[in-house]
Amino acid sequence: MKFATVFSILLSIPLCFAASEQAHKQLVDLAAAGNGVIKLDTKTFDLLTASSRNWSASIQLTALDPQRRCLPCKEFDPAWTVVARAWSTTPKEHRDNHFFATLDFDNGQMVFQRLGLSSAPVVYVYPPTEGPRQLANGKSSPSKYDFSGGFEPEPLATHLSNHTPIPIPYKAPIDWARWATIAVGVLAFALTLRSIKPLLQNRWTWAIATVVSSLIMTSGYMFTRIRGSPYTGGDGNWIAAGYQNQFGQEVHVVALIYGFLGFSFLMLTMIIPYQASPQRQRVQVYLWTGVIVIIYSVLLSLFRVKNRGYPFKLFL
Repeated sequence: MKFATVFSILLSIPLCFAASEQAHKQLVDLAAAGNGVIKLDTKTFDLLTASSRNWSASIQLTALDPQRRCLPCKEFDPAWTVVARAWSTTPKEHRDNHFFATLDFDNGQMVFQRLGLSSAPVVYVYPPTEGPRQLANGKSSPSKYDFSGGFEPEPLATHLSNHTPIPIPYKAPIDWARWATIAVGVLAFALTLRSIKPLLQNRWTWAIATVVSSLIMTSGYMFTRIRGSPYTGGDGNWIAAGYQNQFGQEVHVVALIYGFLGFSFLMLTMIIPYQASPQRQRVQVYLWTGVIVIIYSVLLSLFRVKNRGYPFKLFL
């Protein structure tokens, strides 16, 4: 009796190998017919994910029928097809050990129910359950692809390459629209630079830019940017109390005051000496001196508002 049992077991081993080889050949033929992607139904899904398999498989579960109104399915399918076709270009000894397949909801509702799926698309990767590529931990359950990287083919190919015999030879196509945009941008910049070249070579342009930048920076612009200060206070007040606080609007006012003071001194030192009339020269001296005193008085009063203990005062 024992001899008969052992004989039956030994006799069934070649039959199992023959069945496995026949299933593998069928999958190879289906992949070749589908240009690298096997179109599954419930029966071929069970064949591809059989418990005894020496191949691995990446399976897209989707719903591409327009009546299903699955926009993510339509967005992801081109990326899936591109990666699968890239895998179909690998040598046969590697290509035939990993299969790409797609199961549409309308062709495999029982499979969706069995897997407990209520949304699509979903990508499962089934590892081999036997053979040299069997996982060391013996795990045979599928792993699920994380779509946090989006629907782009490059992250998909990178992830699936961890489960294929060799890396998937995917290369992103040349983005001609991007390069055309860059070329047009460079050309437009060159033409603009040519037209404004005299302005850029004018020393007064750089002088004004330097003065304005200096006024903005010395008025506390970087201080407010680093600290993320609001433009005004919550009560509408634009002056922040204390020397360690400052609002954005305060920067504008201080820069304007510094600008008026600097302009007044320039008038006294550079413009008034060239006046031909002594009387006119005298009037302008009195005028711009008065402007300096008034503006400086406003600046001191601003310091007093920020700190009530500030001891100095001019007019205000």
